[in-house]
Amino acid sequence: MGYDASFRVWRGDADGGELRDYSVPVNEGEVVLDIIHRLQATQTPDLAVRWNCKAGKCGSCSAEINGRPRLLCMTRMSTFAEDEVVTVTPMRAFPVIRDLVTDVSFNYRKAREIPSFTPPPGLAPGEYRMQQIDVARSQEFRKCIECFLCQNTCHVVRDHEDNKEAFSGPRFFIRIAELEMHPLDTADRRDAAQDQSGLGLCNITKCCTEVCPEDIKITDNAIIPMKERVVDRRYDPLVWLGNKIFRRGET
Repeated sequence: MGYDASFRVWRGDADGGELRDYSVPVNEGEVVLDIIHRLQATQTPDLAVRWNCKAGKCGSCSAEINGRPRLLCMTRMSTFAEDEVVTVTPMRAFPVIRDLVTDVSFNYRKAREIPSFTPPPGLAPGEYRMQQIDVARSQEFRKCIECFLCQNTCHVVRDHEDNKEAFSGPRFFIRIAELEMHPLDTADRRDAAQDQSGLGLCNITKCCTEVCPEDIKITDNAIIPMKERVVDRRYDPLVWLGNKIFRRGET
């Protein structure tokens, strides 16, 4: 049975904006994106919002609903009380373009900084062979739909704009981990993770894991193991001694 929901939607652009109140009809089984589309169709045809698949797989409709980073298409209206005000705002960590659309180009710049997959020399495409058990760990990270909700909720990015130069964020830590754990990738990515991507700035609060719509265990399965690999390389006394002896033999 339908009802009229109270929505509060952020309207504005890079120069500023405000929350505006709307009353919008809701039908049984609908999600927040349905209501935003109805709002566009009936009251605010100039409302800007990104969306594509409406199936939780493209990552386009990221926003904040009642202050929590979510996908509009995967947030059911049935999770809210009928008399509850539903507030929809753009992702806070990225510059606003207009209304609910933000400039996420920061993420694409960070993606280009990560060295690509590096197979063993002489191994041609089509010759890759590996056991499923060996690739299962890194395969989890390929479920990422690049909604950037983890980037948005990470306080290192969200609350400290000046960190963006030195910090890639959780989405790209799982990319680094995916390659580092891949059985056929030969590059050593530990130093780059620490020095170029800012892995050490992460204090593993798990807020990124909590908002991931694909249920990727970002913190437990990617960030913490990468931190352990960095520590092993840089601070394990036996590794340090071995490196000293190896370098001495080269001179």
